[in-house]
Amino acid sequence: MKLILTGVTGAAGIQIFRQAVLDAAITKITVLSRRALPSWMDIPENDKTDVIVLKDFLDYPSDLPARLAEHDACVWALGKSSVGLSDEEYTRITYDYTMHFVNSLQETRTKDKTGEPFRFVFVSGEGADPSGKSNLKFARIKGMTEKALFDLPQSSNITASVMRPAYFFPSKDHPSDRDNIRSSTAKAMDCFMTPIMKTILPSMYTPIEDLGLFAVEAAKGRWSDERLFPNSKMRELIKALRTLEIQQ
Repeated sequence: MKLILTGVTGAAGIQIFRQAVLDAAITKITVLSRRALPSWMDIPENDKTDVIVLKDFLDYPSDLPARLAEHDACVWALGKSSVGLSDEEYTRITYDYTMHFVNSLQETRTKDKTGEPFRFVFVSGEGADPSGKSNLKFARIKGMTEKALFDLPQSSNITASVMRPAYFFPSKDHPSDRDNIRSSTAKAMDCFMTPIMKTILPSMYTPIEDLGLFAVEAAKGRWSDERLFPNSKMRELIKALRTLEIQQ
């Protein structure tokens, strides 16, 4: 299976990247990144990863859509906090980048309707509002992106699914993640919030290892009869999957 990843230098994306590298069913990984991957990234050595550096996620090289169409799936974890961004800036990063990828791919894949649908997994967030009524920038624009993905016509030959993780933080097993992804303030907040979320509000917490595993399994086509995965559903399915693995 050939997989496309974005956002791999973020807390969610880097864990998804690790999981994909370790998964024997994934034979090729293509990372779309705005810059070369930094040396601090703690990723298992592998010979199946290619990195394509894109200076502008709204302006692809002419040959890129055809290259992307050779893949089977994508996990789109590219994103940024809405804090401090204008509506226009957050829309460009969250909606425009995502839909430019999907539309570019759609134009290529509709020419070949004989293959299996391309699986597109969008990492959204708990609280996203596809109705567009929310006053929260994050909820409204993430929701707008979800709706656009779910409205893709069958002729696109693309099947979109949406993950809505809740609060998560970089893996404690990889200190370089926390040191390079989180600010000092965010790291302090992680230390404060994690025990609270785990014990008092577990429904609003997503273990990063579960997030990575879920994203890769969804990209591989597991749970293909469902398209929207709130945090509670994600955790339920991962628990069942881990139980099944133990039994086997």
